[in-house]
Amino acid sequence: MTTDEHAEQFTVLRPLLFTIVYEILGSATESDDVLQDSYLRWAEVDLATVRDTKSYLARLVTRQALNALRAGARRREDYIGPWLPEPLLLDEHDASADMVLAESVSMAMLVLLETLTPDERAVFVLREVFGFDYDDIAAAVGKSVMTARQVAHRARAHVQARRKRFEPVDAAQITQITEQFMTAATTGDTEGLLSLLAPDATWTADSGGKAIAARRPVVGAQKVARCLTDLFHSARRRPKLRIETVNYNNAPAMVIYNDDHLEGVFLIEIIDSKITNFYAMRNPDKLVTVAVPRQIGR
Repeated sequence: MTTDEHAEQFTVLRPLLFTIVYEILGSATESDDVLQDSYLRWAEVDLATVRDTKSYLARLVTRQALNALRAGARRREDYIGPWLPEPLLLDEHDASADMVLAESVSMAMLVLLETLTPDERAVFVLREVFGFDYDDIAAAVGKSVMTARQVAHRARAHVQARRKRFEPVDAAQITQITEQFMTAATTGDTEGLLSLLAPDATWTADSGGKAIAARRPVVGAQKVARCLTDLFHSARRRPKLRIETVNYNNAPAMVIYNDDHLEGVFLIEIIDSKITNFYAMRNPDKLVTVAVPRQIGR
């Protein structure tokens, strides 16, 4: 078999493979590294021995992702302040119409997946999001089929007990709420902001100690509105600062630039026509690649 055949098969499945790894790691940068390493391993495989390319590659990248996740566990334990997954800028060919995929890459779900063990996270992603059978899942995580089933049951129960109801908001409604929010925020309309925020709205900022940001989540509409007022007041005093709205992780987001330097990505979560969460990415190390459009898929 030729290298071209290896490359062609890997390229076709890359959106799927990237999504699996990203949902396990929560990092697009690390996911790219895992895929690069996995491809080098794949290039050495005799394709005549592979019965199902999709299953084989899914097992391969999952094992590499788990290795990376375990290797980075200590770094996350020592992390300063909240740790958030890297925001994912979706390209124009994204699969947001796929409800399961849309929820699985939402920031809320990725944050929830962080509360699972590495094995639970991998099993949940492979089974609940991508529908792989337990034979493939067991091989990917190095467990027996019976154990894989038990891990899946435990992970599913954990997620169902903690996740908020996910229903895609009508695109027109998202646009309307986002526009109302931007108008209220840029004009300093506190009452307007409060009318858009859920009572228990939360602001979570990831700075890694390398940017000015709250070290703990800010909870409550009044406190979150104050965070937003301060943010936009600061922006008005800096003429080179500009704010754009884009789609990250299938959610509206504010992107803040100082000239051409990216200073932050702020994702907005909307449930029942109210803004429930802001996820503020301020860590400059994580902002390096978040402006690169990605393609996801199942």
